[in-house]
Amino acid sequence: MHGHGGYDSDFSDDEHCGESSKRKKRTVEDDLLLKKPFQKEKHGKVAHKQVAAELLDREEARNRRFHLIAMDAYQRHTKFVNDYILYYGGKREDFRRSGENDKTDMDVIRENHRFLWNEEDEMDMNWEKRLAKKYYDKLFKEYCIADLSRYKENKFGFRWRVEKEVISGKGQFFCGNKCCDKKEGLKSWEVNFGYVEHGEKRNALVKLRLCQECSFKLNFYHRRKEVKSKKRKNKAKKDCEESSHKKSRLSSMEETSKKKDKVHSCVFFVVGPSSCGMWDAASAWFDEQCHVCAQDSNQRNTGPPAAEHVNL
Repeated sequence: MHGHGGYDSDFSDDEHCGESSKRKKRTVEDDLLLKKPFQKEKHGKVAHKQVAAELLDREEARNRRFHLIAMDAYQRHTKFVNDYILYYGGKREDFRRSGENDKTDMDVIRENHRFLWNEEDEMDMNWEKRLAKKYYDKLFKEYCIADLSRYKENKFGFRWRVEKEVISGKGQFFCGNKCCDKKEGLKSWEVNFGYVEHGEKRNALVKLRLCQECSFKLNFYHRRKEVKSKKRKNKAKKDCEESSHKKSRLSSMEETSKKKDKVHSCVFFVVGPSSCGMWDAASAWFDEQCHVCAQDSNQRNTGPPAAEHVNL
């Protein structure tokens, strides 16, 4: 018996079922209307194992990516190596590469450097030669720095100056020897530098400034050409001209003095009064080969005084 006044109906259960179904449809429609585009679907049931595994793998990959991005290149490399050794086995020494063939930029420059670059050297340029040529272009090629440690063997080393040496004055205002820093008594020298480079013999005319001691070492076997400035050359020329002019003036003065001596070498001496009351004179020459003998003034003079001329 149901509580409806004792009346029962065969269709009462169907009516209740119809109402509940209508309510479910309304809730579903309301949910569809209120659903947002980015909202995920609600799973009323337990997810499948495969779906759970995919979600777990996706989350793990996201975390791993985050940690790898936070690392630098070396840390990533070490992590991958450790993971490889952990999973596949092996030794860490197997991953260490040999550094026998490693070269720095300075090693490349030393191998391809040239004291002077010609047009032939600039043909077939690879990156190593271009690097050496770029370094060569930055050097200052007015004065050289010299290595005179083996001067007794007649062997010298020369190189161009770098920017730091140009700023400090090394090689121009200080001695150009690499082991000397004197700045007094510097002289400029011009040297024909012969050297062997890459199996080829070459020559270059270089200029350097050295002190007196280092100049002696440079000219130990034979004297090099000294370079003088234009002012010093002009002064030397003027001094030579003045000295030659003075010499010519002195020689001309000596010649004129000799001529005057020859002209005034004949002198008249008064010998003495004669008996007639007149003066007699005799010419005498003041030479080493001429001797004059005059008579006494008290004697009677009947003629000119006697004179002895020897080798006239």
